[in-house]
Amino acid sequence: MKISTSLMGIKKQIPNSITSGNLFAGCIATYAGFDGQYDVAALFIIIAAILDFFDGFAARMLHAYSPMGKELDSLADVVSFGVAPSAMVFSVMSDTFPVQWHFLSFAAFFIAVFSALRLAKFNLDERQGSIFIGLPTPANAIFWASFVVASSNLFTSLHWKFFLVLIAVFCYLLLAEIPMFSLKMKSWKWKDNRTRYIYLILASLILISSRFNAGALSIIIVLYIAFSIVAFYRKKQ
Repeated sequence: MKISTSLMGIKKQIPNSITSGNLFAGCIATYAGFDGQYDVAALFIIIAAILDFFDGFAARMLHAYSPMGKELDSLADVVSFGVAPSAMVFSVMSDTFPVQWHFLSFAAFFIAVFSALRLAKFNLDERQGSIFIGLPTPANAIFWASFVVASSNLFTSLHWKFFLVLIAVFCYLLLAEIPMFSLKMKSWKWKDNRTRYIYLILASLILISSRFNAGALSIIIVLYIAFSIVAFYRKKQ
């Protein structure tokens, strides 16, 4: 009995350990973002996103759900998918904005604020099972990481107002009442997953045609948003 109880305790800690890895990766990404090491920051945001997927997968496979795990997951995601991309964008904006508008660089931290609001809303919203309501924080973080890395040589030519508009748009999408499909599949049937399959095929083609360029990820996230919005409005008609 003691051995069985001990094994159960260990099993419950596996998802939490993976989530802790997500948080650790997010901390490294945050440091690298502030330091201007955009490639490193983007890499660790992607690692955090992979770990974020697998902690939920492990919890389902091991039946190791716990209130602590749910809270830890949200806390880790705030850092990895909120603070880390904010650090990258802030660093970029600080180097790009004219001196008189430098204070507007702090607008980058709205990404972290709205990501935290998105996660709090997700925890309380019972509608979000097979779908998301609003842009998931990992997708938002991957967009910013990819955009910063791919566009680093264009920052001086991009008008500073562009960054502010882009931040406003994505902060809105995080809390928007727009259903966005999840990649979790209950079956492999085409008719049940047509949108997912078409999206995955197009995403794969974009990655291959770009030779796995970092900027392709931001395009894939925009495509994900577009697919979700089109599907949302088609259902409303």
